[in-house]
Amino acid sequence: MHIRDLLSTGRPCFSFEFFPPKTEKGLESLRDTIRGLRDLRPTFVSVTYGAGGSTRDRTIDLVGEIQRHHGLTAMAHLTCVGSSREEISSILHRLHEAGVENVLALRGDPPKGEEAFVAPADGFAYANELTEFVRESNRFCVGGACYPEGHIECISPSGERDLDRDFENLRKKVDAGAQFLVTQLFFDNQHYFDFVARARKAGIGIPIIPGIMPITNVEQIKRFTDMCGTSLPQKLITEMERYKDHPEDVVSLGVAYATAQSFDLLQRGAPGIHFYTLNKSSATRMIVTALRTIYPPADVPA
Repeated sequence: MHIRDLLSTGRPCFSFEFFPPKTEKGLESLRDTIRGLRDLRPTFVSVTYGAGGSTRDRTIDLVGEIQRHHGLTAMAHLTCVGSSREEISSILHRLHEAGVENVLALRGDPPKGEEAFVAPADGFAYANELTEFVRESNRFCVGGACYPEGHIECISPSGERDLDRDFENLRKKVDAGAQFLVTQLFFDNQHYFDFVARARKAGIGIPIIPGIMPITNVEQIKRFTDMCGTSLPQKLITEMERYKDHPEDVVSLGVAYATAQSFDLLQRGAPGIHFYTLNKSSATRMIVTALRTIYPPADVPA
């Protein structure tokens, strides 16, 4: 089923993001995670595409397995990196054959060891070009990424984040046919609401799903926020530092913060929550279980 249709029900969607493991043991662990989250009735799940397209085949195999064998609507991440138009056409054919109907079109990160993205020969340089190409087949519902605090590579001559240019890039994705958006992770909801207000004022009316990453490890979340240019509120930093030597307390903090953040987003009109799970179920399960007490699945009376 197309995600755009799932988002039109009027009920909040809950979705989970996974990445393809590198080992068979990791794959079995992920399968356990998926089974553990399945009863929470996610609207859809997504599978990432490694930096430089490094997990392409594993992504295709895994998203097809989820779609066919786990009874879940699956979305495949697809990037411009390292693939010609012909190769991307072949990937889309494989996804279609696997029953996958949803794609998140991304530019992607450069391959490991390379600092700058270089468009492949006869390929695409930008996500909007990939979006337009995928939409031409009329087989897929296509989503796009967006960045409430601006993309980390979108820098003005003064060295500041160039939010105007980043927004121009977003408009290009929407004009190319993106049917919904998923945000980069953030920890201050006002960034999300300011971003949505600006989008609506500019006439961008497609659903914008906030992306949330529960904190389970202090050093890990610092690395992630540094990589993607996301800020951490000072009060949250203080609490993280207080508990950093107590792993169980860090998880409790992360669950409490993400649960409160998600409730606030939903109560103020967000269409749902996309959880960056890091292939682990416990924190996400606790958060979504709490959310489901107020926002049950569509076939359960509210």
